[in-house]
Amino acid sequence: MEKDSKIYVAGHRGMVGSAIVRELQRQGYHTIITRTHSQLDLTRQEAVERFFEQERPEYVFLAAAKVGGIVANQEALADFMYDNMILEMNVIHAAWRNGCRKLQFLGSSCIYPRLAPQPMPESCLLTSALEKTNEAYALAKISGLKYCEYLNRQYGTDYISVMPTNLYGPNDNYHPEHSHVVPALIRRFHEAKIAGAPSVTCWGDGSPLREFLYVDDLANLCVFLMNNYSGNETVNAGTGKELTIKELTELVAEVVGYTGEILWDATRPNGTPRKLLDVSKAASLGWTYTTELRDGLCLAYHDFLSNPMRTER
Repeated sequence: MEKDSKIYVAGHRGMVGSAIVRELQRQGYHTIITRTHSQLDLTRQEAVERFFEQERPEYVFLAAAKVGGIVANQEALADFMYDNMILEMNVIHAAWRNGCRKLQFLGSSCIYPRLAPQPMPESCLLTSALEKTNEAYALAKISGLKYCEYLNRQYGTDYISVMPTNLYGPNDNYHPEHSHVVPALIRRFHEAKIAGAPSVTCWGDGSPLREFLYVDDLANLCVFLMNNYSGNETVNAGTGKELTIKELTELVAEVVGYTGEILWDATRPNGTPRKLLDVSKAASLGWTYTTELRDGLCLAYHDFLSNPMRTER
């Protein structure tokens, strides 16, 4: 990408999209196109096609998505599948129709099988069954990355896909029921600390293993890949390190300053037993993460405290 290239970041208000905008600005890119949902509903094909015809972006970061944790995914299966599939197809198709030079599709590590080999290489995609608690979201994301691959094969486009591990950081969603694990824990422990609650009960038994990547590190990789990678196979984005949910919970409580007891409700779902990405491809391209988990959690908690409206979602 040239510094004056027209770059469209879809989903710039979300955690990932806003981080990509920050990274592009940090690196000196100055023609960044954005639209809010009220300005452009990506699930409306005609509106998306009109936008691309008018703006003609040269590069597209497709970070827009309907996202949520286990509860949200289970309660709105159809919504997660439809909204994500229709918006990504609209954007990718309109980009192709209007001569976009390169597009990057942001997926999720949930695209990989529930019992995939660990760590999960990019090649294990579609080799066995998905995790049922987020199957609808995963199927939509798989469709998006496959559409990029098929456009490359049929029409010679240069569309790539990135599959991040669990993300956290500035501009996260702290909704009490519809958030992912890190923001959910930050909010719960913060509220428990303020209320002087003697204990906090967490879902599951704390045994699942998870990997977490600070969102600004992902954004750095996204810009790096846009400039340095072409190929049909997706690229995993992670740290290559994992810890149990129990260990994560205790670390978040420590960062927040909650000193009460942590209890576990084993009647609640654990989700996938283990999700560790094989990040050797990104490493072979010359990229690695820089933010360690404790440091990132401190930054995330500071963001939570400095944005009170975010706690009311």
